[in-house]
Amino acid sequence: MTLNNNSVRVLYSFPHKLGADRICYTAWQQVNGLAAAGADLLVFPGALQRPVPEGVRVQTTLARGRLRIPYKVLGTMRTLALHDHIVARRLEKLAGKVDVVHTWPSAALKTLRTAKRLGIPTVLERPNAHTRFAYEAVQAESKRLGIVLPADDEYFFKEDVLAREEQEFAATDYLLCASDFSMQTFLDRGFRREKLVKHQYGYDEKQYFPSDRFADGKRGLTVLFAGVAAVRKGVHFALEAWLKSPACQDGKFLIAGTFLPAYAERFASMLAHPSVSVLGHRNDVPELMRNADLLVLPSIEEGFGLVCVEAMGSGCIPLVSEACTDLCKHMENAMVHRIGDVPAITEQITRLHEDRALLARLREGCLRSAPGVTWTAAGQKLLEVYLQVLERSQHEAVFSSPAGASVQR
Repeated sequence: MTLNNNSVRVLYSFPHKLGADRICYTAWQQVNGLAAAGADLLVFPGALQRPVPEGVRVQTTLARGRLRIPYKVLGTMRTLALHDHIVARRLEKLAGKVDVVHTWPSAALKTLRTAKRLGIPTVLERPNAHTRFAYEAVQAESKRLGIVLPADDEYFFKEDVLAREEQEFAATDYLLCASDFSMQTFLDRGFRREKLVKHQYGYDEKQYFPSDRFADGKRGLTVLFAGVAAVRKGVHFALEAWLKSPACQDGKFLIAGTFLPAYAERFASMLAHPSVSVLGHRNDVPELMRNADLLVLPSIEEGFGLVCVEAMGSGCIPLVSEACTDLCKHMENAMVHRIGDVPAITEQITRLHEDRALLARLREGCLRSAPGVTWTAAGQKLLEVYLQVLERSQHEAVFSSPAGASVQR
């Protein structure tokens, strides 16, 4: 069978509130982008927070109407397992009606095994790097800083989460990685390159767009961090660099996000500097980006760094670590540094503070790059990945069948 966009029937399994914050927003935008690209979508979310495009079929697993099974009742891992169990049972009745199964972490093992038995190719989303790498990287930096992560922190080392996700890594046909950095963390663990497929995330150009403001040399730089201010994000590297740069004398460093209390306490003296403003959680991040010159994201671990492409669309230059999306090209549309390299971050901030022509060129580079990193573009890319997965599956089926006979899907 010759596959085309309109013939790809996708079962999309997501165990959380589709359309809520963070990865729930990412998954919702993926669904929107896939629908725009022409995929035939059957979506099994835990619950639905925002509407999806017409034509997308939705069947929730953990909610009925306004009633939803709260994670606190069963516990997070049991709730995720329940979602997985429900999707796997539903999949049993869909043999011959689904071409590819798209799953998300910690809620996929039974679904992946069922799909394997039914001969349906599977992909597992990797919104971050390899889980073991992420745990170890954050744990090492927290120890260096003298910070004890609370047990409910998402990067607190959880053996049960790691064990389940490593089983999922083995069970899926393909791992969906959104960056070269994420892919490398799997290659470093011995995964075959053929098991890793590259896609990307995007930004909403209706929310993130540039202003006509131009940063000249008559005022100080405005630097923005947007997101959860935690050890993983490396905000402390940016703060140290900022305070070592002359840019802090007449510029502003804005932090739009909540702080882990122990993290805020550890760097209280830096946060108290008059050039630094901790804004807390904000709902006006697009406007903040439009009015900022630089977006800093010096992460020690990332799967993609969604705020980077949102910043590009806003005309705000990403100043990021190598862990962030590889769509950030050093000296083209961003400035990139090695993880934890405070002297490099200091030099980059200082250079942009002093060279406003360079600042303008990099901003132009952001705006040139932006059309290729929207959620619409990401949806088209993901659909192309599905097609590649199906072609590989068909190729393998032909060569594994008796006498190489053609296998029809």
